Amino acid sequence: MDTVIVLFNRDLRVHDHPALAAACADAWRVVPLFVIDPGVPGGHRAGFLAESLDDLRGSLRERGGDLVVRQGDPVAETLRLARELPAQAVYVSADVSALAQRRERRLAEECERHRMEFRAFPGVTIVPPDALRPSGGGDHYRVFTPYWRVWSGQRRREVLGAPAKVRIPEGLEAGPLPVAGHEPHGLFRGGETVARERMRQWLKYCVEDYADGHDDLAGNRTSKLSPYLRFGCLSPLELESLSENGDDFVRQLCWRDFFHQVTRAFPRINRDDYRPQGQEWRDDEDAAQAWKEGRTGVPIVDAGMRQLLAEGWMHNRARMVTSSFLVRRLRVDWRVGAEHFFDLLLDGDVSNNYGNWQWVAGTGNDTRPNRIVNPVRQARRFDPEGEYIRRYLPELDAVPVKMIYEPWRMSTGIRGYPAPLVSMD
Repeated sequence: MDTVIVLFNRDLRVHDHPALAAACADAWRVVPLFVIDPGVPGGHRAGFLAESLDDLRGSLRERGGDLVVRQGDPVAETLRLARELPAQAVYVSADVSALAQRRERRLAEECERHRMEFRAFPGVTIVPPDALRPSGGGDHYRVFTPYWRVWSGQRRREVLGAPAKVRIPEGLEAGPLPVAGHEPHGLFRGGETVARERMRQWLKYCVEDYADGHDDLAGNRTSKLSPYLRFGCLSPLELESLSENGDDFVRQLCWRDFFHQVTRAFPRINRDDYRPQGQEWRDDEDAAQAWKEGRTGVPIVDAGMRQLLAEGWMHNRARMVTSSFLVRRLRVDWRVGAEHFFDLLLDGDVSNNYGNWQWVAGTGNDTRPNRIVNPVRQARRFDPEGEYIRRYLPELDAVPVKMIYEPWRMSTGIRGYPAPLVSMD
């Protein structure tokens, strides 16, 4: 072929990018394309996305190519560019959300109508979401442990290097990148270059201790690679392949694949109960707002919510504690919390965010739908000195640990700190 368009969406990298690698092998000219869709607000992720696109453009230019940027409906803009070039094919990385599946169907139909080839490639997950089927029937695994066993033995595709050369048509206007605006949250800068350095440091110094330290709230010993996986700045397959002696960490990557295969089969995971349990939720806007702002009166919950507001990220253990508090203690609909997380988390994607929220709410893939997480026990176990709590609640700096754990037991409460929204006895 003469020309192939590679439409980038959630795969902003050049290393181990099957669609890009195939295009470079199949065609003389390759047009990497990203379409800014005004219908999908960037929110808190806009700055991170802008930096990631800038880094991707730099990597492509180093290889003789460029990143073409357009704005509008991704299908319409891709077809418009294809007719202008002209292009013979459009390659994409397959994704699983309802939006992504609709986009791919529309793109495939339009390519067929215009007599162009359309191909969707793996790359967003380690094992393709449709690759594993339960032996007893069904289109996906509903329980994690059987999936983990089969997933662990599944043969992997080859990890691909970055293309040495990307030939782009001469005279093609690249288009402006989105402006990053204000500095993204201090913990993270977007892009594959930063992501790969973070990955190297994590694999060299930290992954072997993941099992012992990933629940340590104050120690902050998780990888913090999730935003880079969410935007595809890192290949999850490459990360897994390099994670020697990191079985517990690889298990977390499997959870990510698990929720992606659930979402592919149940794309309304962000709207409807996966397993309806007949719960009756409270419509309490004041309680929900207090939870969002970190004013529940339960320090471990408030610390997690303040971390989210400050950093666009939250420790994995704190996510479980805060989400369980909202749905189990306040009895607020899981969708309220899930949407708040999705809006603020740099790593917020449909599959992981809503899959985990439904798991906590008892409407998802947890085999124990009535599971309740006790925030006091969690704080004592995973933040025994109150260091994490004080980090995000400076008003409690001088408060004894015992009082931080159980402020509701003190007759006077904590001056300047709200009373608990609900009884914790």
